[in-house]
Amino acid sequence: MGNSPLVTYTNLTKNCTKPRRKNIDAVIIHCVVGQCTAKQGCDYFATTDRECSANYVVGKDGSIGLSVDEANRAWTSGGSLRVNGISGADWDHRAVTIEVASDTSHPYAVTGAAYEALIKLVADICKRNGIKKLLWKGDKSLVGKIDQQNMAVHRWFANKSCPGDYLYERMGDIASRANALIGVAASEPEKPTNEEPEFAVGDIVKFTGTKHYISSNSTNGKTCKPGKARVTAVAAKGRHPVQLVAVPGGGSNVYGWVDNASITRESANLAVGAKVKVNAGAKTYTGGGLASFVYKNTYDVIRINGDRVVIGIGKAVTAAMNKKDLTVV
Repeated sequence: MGNSPLVTYTNLTKNCTKPRRKNIDAVIIHCVVGQCTAKQGCDYFATTDRECSANYVVGKDGSIGLSVDEANRAWTSGGSLRVNGISGADWDHRAVTIEVASDTSHPYAVTGAAYEALIKLVADICKRNGIKKLLWKGDKSLVGKIDQQNMAVHRWFANKSCPGDYLYERMGDIASRANALIGVAASEPEKPTNEEPEFAVGDIVKFTGTKHYISSNSTNGKTCKPGKARVTAVAAKGRHPVQLVAVPGGGSNVYGWVDNASITRESANLAVGAKVKVNAGAKTYTGGGLASFVYKNTYDVIRINGDRVVIGIGKAVTAAMNKKDLTVV
């Protein structure tokens, strides 16, 4: 059994049951509700008077902490609800439990570093414990049917929102990416419909779309509002290559993967001499069409008159465009 070699900090808590009553054949992912490091999370479990713990804590910076040896049952998934006669405590006896640092409000988003570390940790847990494939269908009725679904969520066992909608809606992506690390053959992904992403983690952007997706290759989009958002991850070859989380007060509620075409940088940076690209699907200021190569080139801003922006290469005019159809690069 052992513990993960990915651990960067260890502080074992007394809050556990020794040993666990069942062999490990499942995982359960929780959110901490606080952007802490692995050290902070483990130190809390080691000193708190509350009867709570987790096998692992994944920090906001991607650090991984060990709080309870895998040989023991962590006190993570408590609650008064039973599913198919199984309680959260029962589940903890067969599952490795992981707490992930998150925002303190809906949808309890996690950082890109934490998300990537989580996937690597889950894959490592599976490899060492003989879990050949992670299975997730989001089906509460399958709790206990490990051959059909070996992942669960705390909200099924208690009146909580844990692990938050951000992680809950990405359980399929977590399973898929962890399975790839385990070595499980995946079905051929659909051909990406986007160019290489032009945005980096941490960028504050304007989201102009109306849909977000639970994974970078999902085809099942959900409606959301446009507005300001922060880039939290990039998947260069995905159908929807940029992951966004809404910025508080920015008007949007996006928290998922989106298309390049639905993101622009703030037009306030637009000025004569700036370098810009033309957004996909844009037309000229007067409504005329553009050749396909126009969207791939970088242009200089030559003149600005209200919403009308003249762009070109050097001083050679290419087209007059609307401000909203240009992205500063």
